[in-house]
Amino acid sequence: MKKIIFITIMLTSIIFSQDVNFSGYVRNYSGMLLGNGSNDFVILQNTFNLNIEKDFTNAAFKVNPIFYHDNSDSLSFNFREVYLDLYFDKFDLRVGKQQIVWGKADGVFITDIVSPKNLFQFLLPEFDEIRIGVEGAKFDYYIGDNTFEVVWLPIFTPTEFANPNSVWAVKQDFPLTPTFDYSKQNVPASLENSEIFAKYSALTSLIDFEIMGGYMWDDDPTMFTSFMKDSFDMINLVVTPEYKRLSLAGGSFSTTIGPFVLRGEGAYYFGKYFNTLTPDINKGTIKKDYIHYMVGTDFTVYDVNLSLQFIQKVILDYETVIRPTPIFNDEYNNMATFLARYSMFNETLDIELFSYYDFEFDDSLIRPRILYDYTDSINLQFGANIFTGSEGQFGQYDKNDMIYGKIIYSF
Repeated sequence: MKKIIFITIMLTSIIFSQDVNFSGYVRNYSGMLLGNGSNDFVILQNTFNLNIEKDFTNAAFKVNPIFYHDNSDSLSFNFREVYLDLYFDKFDLRVGKQQIVWGKADGVFITDIVSPKNLFQFLLPEFDEIRIGVEGAKFDYYIGDNTFEVVWLPIFTPTEFANPNSVWAVKQDFPLTPTFDYSKQNVPASLENSEIFAKYSALTSLIDFEIMGGYMWDDDPTMFTSFMKDSFDMINLVVTPEYKRLSLAGGSFSTTIGPFVLRGEGAYYFGKYFNTLTPDINKGTIKKDYIHYMVGTDFTVYDVNLSLQFIQKVILDYETVIRPTPIFNDEYNNMATFLARYSMFNETLDIELFSYYDFEFDDSLIRPRILYDYTDSINLQFGANIFTGSEGQFGQYDKNDMIYGKIIYSF
């Protein structure tokens, strides 16, 4: 109740302030399953997204509340962003809850790791809704066309996964039905538990590039496993999710060569915990470095905008883990993305196809959609999400093929 009163007072005071800018959208989103002989509506959602912004001489603020009304009886509310900007001669400071976007890749997260992910509906929402706002401070120092950026996060925010009863719940394979112990999942807010990130970006006439690094918590928990006997001397598998420290260094670039835009992004991750097939050895985990990178290109053919990306993960020193602790993940994981977009009728109608393909499991996610600007304020969308394969990150949702429609009113 106190939270509702505080929000009401704050929003009312902002609304009646002078020179405040309002923007946002109202959206109706309906999605129907096609797989497994079902025509159930898996998504019936109304969304109200509001941006409240005000500029001062040397400062500005933004408040971005968003409301989700799901099905007919569920209403959720959160602040996607709430921050204050302070402007100085050569640097800016942003304090509060904010989304931070890094890197050059489309549809994958390599160096774009400051804001964690909301996977309540897997990768289907727009990416500004997948990214979760983080509490902290961002410092930008400008040197000509170059920027040095530091992000400090005193509060750890993990990945949000779908409810276990959701059709988007992650399928987990364990040798036995496990018992979960969540006693070690909490990361207290403290100075020693802070996360720190730094990035240097340069904009030149030949190439744009970024160099970054971070000391962070792995947004996804490590699943430590062990066998324990109960009071009846029965052996049970106990799974203990725990967040572990992770550090990385990487960068990205983009440049134009003739009609092609070339993009690349990569990161070296230090000390990632991977699960193995032996729960009784090292609690079912092994610690390894790995590399995650992308190379891609954008070009146009007969007014069709095309984009291709190849993404690879490589676990280093992999041969040392085959025996006696075989690892769940393969040494190499190869994936590709494809995007084609064509505009017509003075760019009021767009036809788009985006797809992921995972070579390891021969599974994919294919996303065709049509976007039509009915008016300057009303956008209509119709599309489909088609999953192929029987395993892997996309194949696990093979029964979740769906069609959907969206009506969006922007103001």
